[in-house]
Parts: sequence; structure tokens; C-alpha cells
Amino acid sequence: MNSEWSPTSVGEFCPFVYGKGLPDRDRNQAGLVPVVSSAGIIAKHDKAYVNGAGIVIGRKGTIGSLTILEKPFWPIDTAFFIKDEPEKRDLYFTYYLLKSLGLERMNTDSAVPGLNRENAHKVEVLVPSLEVQKKVGRFARAYDQQIATLTQQNVALETIAQRLFRSWFVNFDPVHSKAAGKEPEAMSAELAALFPSDFELNGLVPIPKGWSLESLDTSISYLNGLALQKYPVLEGEAALPVLKIAQLKAGRTDTNILANRRMKPEFIVRDGDVIFSWSGSLEIRIWTGGEAALNQHLFKVFSQVHPSWFCFQSTLRHLRSFKEIAASKATTMGHIQRHHLSEAKLAVPPKELMQKCSQIFGPMQSLIVNNGRLVRELAELRNHLLPRLISGKLSIEDAERAIEMRVAVSE
Repeated sequence: MNSEWSPTSVGEFCPFVYGKGLPDRDRNQAGLVPVVSSAGIIAKHDKAYVNGAGIVIGRKGTIGSLTILEKPFWPIDTAFFIKDEPEKRDLYFTYYLLKSLGLERMNTDSAVPGLNRENAHKVEVLVPSLEVQKKVGRFARAYDQQIATLTQQNVALETIAQRLFRSWFVNFDPVHSKAAGKEPEAMSAELAALFPSDFELNGLVPIPKGWSLESLDTSISYLNGLALQKYPVLEGEAALPVLKIAQLKAGRTDTNILANRRMKPEFIVRDGDVIFSWSGSLEIRIWTGGEAALNQHLFKVFSQVHPSWFCFQSTLRHLRSFKEIAASKATTMGHIQRHHLSEAKLAVPPKELMQKCSQIFGPMQSLIVNNGRLVRELAELRNHLLPRLISGKLSIEDAERAIEMRVAVSE
């Protein structure tokens, strides 16, 4: 350990202060000051209780949660707070130090669970000089900023792709424009020329002329996962993390839930696969959490005919109605059935138009996958290095060298 690091306690380094109650009637959404509870920012107010930056720690409700604020704020009485004192400690070092302590496990013994401040204050920690604190804080913050930037970029890409798909393949805006004698908006003349200018009936359903109307599962496959308790880890053999609904929602696997690899290759999930949970919490995601085993209650969505983006967007387009069906089930776990996939319809364009649209949607989906993979790798590296940095077992210089080596290997 570096000699600059000194033993102290949480209470000595960054004592927790009780927040102040603020009745609902006094929370002014038109104000600029964030009102912060254990759940994060919940309202706005026109006055600040803390006139500066700080950290809010969940006391009741979401115990041990951490919210960092860079401007004045109002922490309510279900939370603790630490006011920024830059001459004593670095705000971001303090934030990441607290994240490493497992505050969520320091419950009181009362009937209503809460964070025990006395127990938290007693926790012994090692703290470096203020200069080193700032370096560690900047290092860790840079990772989180990169992750946030990539995540925001993916949200923007997903929003653009969904809007385009709805406009072109659900609302048929280019066809309506051409039927009205107008040029379709926001597309090249070459692409616009591939959309027809009128509709035809398929049964009772009007679709663009020359397109076909299909059930969702006509050309798209929905492969259900396995009962992976039947695939226990085998001694001496490599295992796979199991992808369940909870892991799909979180976007990452749990290394404590594993299965053996003796399954057909199609049941192994890889980055870029489209996964749809059809039971419980219905979600559809483009997976970027690394190799995993597909558990039951999850579909892997793919096609031998259509591109991956079309499979994803077509299923996503029906997700709201699928959720309504699942919610109406009189069971403990709502779900959809295979016949609901057959009853859901989609309009399929001719091959030439599909190929042209793939030049737009395909790169967007590829970038989403690449960004998601990079987020995972950054988070893994951060989680590997940060505990050692926070505890003084690793210097900033050594951490930077480790990153350089990792980058060199990946290249």
C-alpha cells in the first residue's frame, strides 16, 4: 500500500447528515433545485437545503443508494447527505469509496428497514492525500462518462430506428406522400423511388402495392430457451452464464448462475442476438452482454429470410399489445402464447426495398451492438480496477498501464 494512504473511518472522513422533510405541497415542479430522496431526484423546489454540491445516500426505501449532485439540492428526510467540502476531500473519490462499501447491507434492526448510520460510520477505510483522491476520482469518473455517452448514443440510435420503422413500415408515410403527389421526406430520391404510390387490399387490410402481409412468425423464428437446471455445471469443463429474464433486463449475466455447454449451438446467445422475453416482464433487447445460455421463457428471434433489424423492429412494434395480452392473463405470471405471434401481422416490402433499407437500419443496429459491447468491456475493466484503486492497492500509474496493455491486446 502506498504510504500516502491513511486509515480512518467513514464517520471521520465523510459523516452522514440527516436530510430535511419537505411536504409534497411545497415541492414546486417549476423550481430549479432538485429534491432528492433515496430513489434519486423526485421533484424540484425553489430553495436549496444544501447550497453546493454533495452526495445523497438512501436511508429508507432504496437503502444505500447514491446520488451525486454538482449543484445546490434539497435532500429529504428519508435520506442522508454529505456536503461537498473540496478543501477536505474530493467529491468523486468519496462517491466511489462509498459505492465500494456495500451500504445496502447495513440495515437497522427495526421493523422498517433503513441504513444504520452508526454502523456505516464505524466502517474503517483507507484514504489518500487530497491530490491522489482527485486523480482517482477523475479516473473513475472518466469511465462512467464514457459509459454514459455510449449509452445515450444508443438511446438516440434506437429512437431514430424506431421512428423510421414506424413511419415507413407501419404508417407507410412515403406511400401516402407519393399518393398525394408529394416527395417523401427525409430520404434519398433513390430510396423514395422504391416505395409505391398507392395501396391494395390484402383481405380487408390496405398495404402498399406489391408488398405482402404476413403473420409475425411466418418468416421470423422464435426459438424458446431450455430448462437449464437440466444442464448443471460439469467439473473440469467450461461453463456458460445463464440468460434469464432478470439478466436480459439488466443487460448483463450473473456469474453465479451457470450451465454446462453441452447444448445445441442455437441455444447459445451471442452479442447482437435479438432476445424476447415472452413471460413475466415482456422485453425485447439486442443482447450485448456476452456469450450466454438461453433459458426458458426467452425467445431468440432470427430469420433465414429477413435481416436482424427487421426481426427486431417487427417484434418491437407489437410489444405493447403483447404486454396487454400478458397483463390480462389470470395467472401469477402473465405471458403470451405462440398463437399470439401468428395473429400479429406485419407488412413485408419487396426484396429490393428491404435491401436498400438495410443500408440504413443495418449500420445503426451494428453500432448499437458495438457500443453495447464497449460499455460492457469498460464496466468490466472499471469494476476490476476501481476496488484496488479505492483501497490503495493499485496506483493510478499502474491502472493506466493496465488499460494500455488491455487496449494493445484488443487491437
